[in-house]
Amino acid sequence: MRGSLRVPSSPGRTLRRVAVAASLLLSGALVAGQAATPAMAVAPAASAPTPAASSTPITVDGTKPGLTFDGVGAISGGGGNSRLLVDYPEPQRSQLLDYLFKPGYGADLQVLKLEIGGDTNSTDGAEPSIEHTKGTVDCNQGYEWWLAAQAKARNPNIKFYGLAWGAPGWIGNTGSGGNFWSQDTIDYLMDWMGCAGKHNLGISYLGGWNERGYDKGWYENLKSTLVSRGYGATKVVAADSDWSVADDMAADPAFKNAVDIVGVHYPCGYLGSFSSCPSTANAQSLGKPLWASENGSEDANDGAASVARAINRDYIDGKMTSFINWPVIAALYPNLFFSTDGMSIANQPWSGNYSIGKTTWVTAHTTQFTQPGWKYIDSADGYLGGDRANGSYVTLKSPNNRDYSTVIETMDATAPQTAKFSVTGGLSTGKVHLWATNLNSTNPADWFVHQQDLTPVNGSYTLALQSGYVYTVSTTSGQGKGTATAPASAPLQLPYADDFETPATTTSPKYFTDMNGAFQTVHCGGGRSGSCLRQMAPTTPIRWTDEPYGAPYTIMGDGSWSNYTVSADTMFEQSSTIELLGRVNQQGRNNNGLNAYHLRVSDTGAWSIVKSDTSWKFATLASGTTSAPLGTGHWHAVSLSMQNTTLTATIDGVTVGSATDGSFTNGQAGLGLTGYQTDQFDNFALTPGTPSNHTGPITSGLPGKCVDDNGDSAVNGTAVQLWDCNGGNSQVWTWSNGTLTHDGKCLDVTGAATVNGSQVELWDCNGGANQQWTPQADGTLKGTQSGRCLDDPAAASTNGTRLEIWDCNGGTNQQWKLP
Repeated sequence: MRGSLRVPSSPGRTLRRVAVAASLLLSGALVAGQAATPAMAVAPAASAPTPAASSTPITVDGTKPGLTFDGVGAISGGGGNSRLLVDYPEPQRSQLLDYLFKPGYGADLQVLKLEIGGDTNSTDGAEPSIEHTKGTVDCNQGYEWWLAAQAKARNPNIKFYGLAWGAPGWIGNTGSGGNFWSQDTIDYLMDWMGCAGKHNLGISYLGGWNERGYDKGWYENLKSTLVSRGYGATKVVAADSDWSVADDMAADPAFKNAVDIVGVHYPCGYLGSFSSCPSTANAQSLGKPLWASENGSEDANDGAASVARAINRDYIDGKMTSFINWPVIAALYPNLFFSTDGMSIANQPWSGNYSIGKTTWVTAHTTQFTQPGWKYIDSADGYLGGDRANGSYVTLKSPNNRDYSTVIETMDATAPQTAKFSVTGGLSTGKVHLWATNLNSTNPADWFVHQQDLTPVNGSYTLALQSGYVYTVSTTSGQGKGTATAPASAPLQLPYADDFETPATTTSPKYFTDMNGAFQTVHCGGGRSGSCLRQMAPTTPIRWTDEPYGAPYTIMGDGSWSNYTVSADTMFEQSSTIELLGRVNQQGRNNNGLNAYHLRVSDTGAWSIVKSDTSWKFATLASGTTSAPLGTGHWHAVSLSMQNTTLTATIDGVTVGSATDGSFTNGQAGLGLTGYQTDQFDNFALTPGTPSNHTGPITSGLPGKCVDDNGDSAVNGTAVQLWDCNGGNSQVWTWSNGTLTHDGKCLDVTGAATVNGSQVELWDCNGGANQQWTPQADGTLKGTQSGRCLDDPAAASTNGTRLEIWDCNGGTNQQWKLP
């Protein structure tokens, strides 16, 4: 998982991979002795002779051995990545769930790995514990139970896998901090298993502590406890880290017997191409299943090629029989670090907008054509032409030794190829079905397409393969591609209020996503009737992330909000300090900082307006003390107003102070505390301030360059480009409430696209999130819908360079000074 051991990608980018403009042949087939019959042919762009295609013979022999396939899955957890999914309206929520879990519709996931919540940040958020204090178990905490139930309703055969990233603070607590490798943890896991049973969910696999090593005796105890408590069918996975666990298993029979599955993270490397996926000799000698129990951390679209390689190559290179992608979906806010990773992107529950990523369809090429329990055919697995640069192929057969499916990827091939199949050994020699995904294309119509059906002649047929594709050829049927479409994106409008009286689908209030701690709706205290929001974790948890400031807070809303007031009632249960957060902007990786303003108010009456940055450096902008202490057990009204650069603090209707600061112009709102106390909030409200307009040029980080409207045109679709700053009307822009306009038209991401390289243009203003932009403290301008930044391709300085969106990296070519 994306912790401190990971190396972030390069902060800049100087080269670009250019997408293939057109392919010569989408896919085709040769029936023995006949000419090729392509599904679609496109004339070549040039008249140069086409090189002869290399050919790979593939003998699919049902008598040949191979290991048992354990399925392809994904992870919900490791940091709040699924949080917003539960708050989506219908029918969009069901559509997203269908794309994830419904057989013959989308990703058709076969394994769902669930975070066992620990009240602590585990990448892009915190998952609540079922047991904040020892002995008090609440099996309705969080949203993982809901998600698992939805997955099971769509696919009753799906397998569930539990793993902890952190744990509540009472576990192994000896007075000097918690100890995960303790009997308390095993007891806690048994309580979690009991909750799973109450939700009618069987847990097939259980791990230890995500990416934090292992304790051999602890795993032996875990195994014996599972058996003694009636969970003997649950298999133990160790150690959700690296291959060193296999070395200890090989040397220690008791440890080896306690572990059923060796689960390793990122065996193909972290990020990158996933072109080589080895295991170790010790691991393969154990006779245990080897899993890539976490892989991915890749963008829903741009990472699809890497995932395509890894699903095949995990088995070819390392004999790993399960691939589990992190995460299952990017249902989290765009200002969080890994906001576009997963099968799909769903970050606007208020509008219902979402996008289905290429990774969904790359995954479907395996999951829709196989099932756990099928077996690989080792003699029909390998690299095309014996060269990994040409691509890879794996073949699996059904338990009845009749059906088979072969998955081929040609991610790195530079020329067309053919694969010549010969089927024997009892497997069906009847009709096969061919499906293909063109990963060079940004058009969803080119992803997961049924090409044609082929009838082998004497068990033989030939496929024509193009570069940059994933293919599946299979004797199975029942595959399909979901047809649901999402509504247009739109900002969350102000005013907005939540009195916490309307029950949400889970114990978390709608749209709030916890970053540390656990904020839950409960019966109000302090003599107030109804429901209130309470921070439930009373002690510092056993943490997974290493941020220097780990206090509880929860955020919500639209990053394009600018001038507004955030207010709430609060009640101190004990001596403590609460926070209202405003203009919450970019969060640092693994919660290692936050661009935001904080109004802090203590039970003593001390208050301060503070700003933080993405390394958790705090600066006090104003402070003071009320005329009398606020005390505990009583309700008080607090508010933080942000109007342009003026920040104003109010307590119980009295303005107590103000500050001037222009560091953050836009962002979400939130609630928090400066420590692990159990204070309460009620009547959360956001009211809009006065819109402010600023007009002038947008200058680039590249000297002398400005954002320019091509030809000073007001026609929809006009290109937005880079040009020498000249003071002309074509370079006059107005910045207001998250939008940039020129001559009455908005700066718009073409077609509401979200992938890297999507161009920007002028279009009628419609309030869509693809027209909303959030300035970041590092000078970048982030798109609300895509989570990507306005970008000058490859830092070009040529006049007329068309601007686009790209992963935010803070480079000079993404630096913009607004009017």
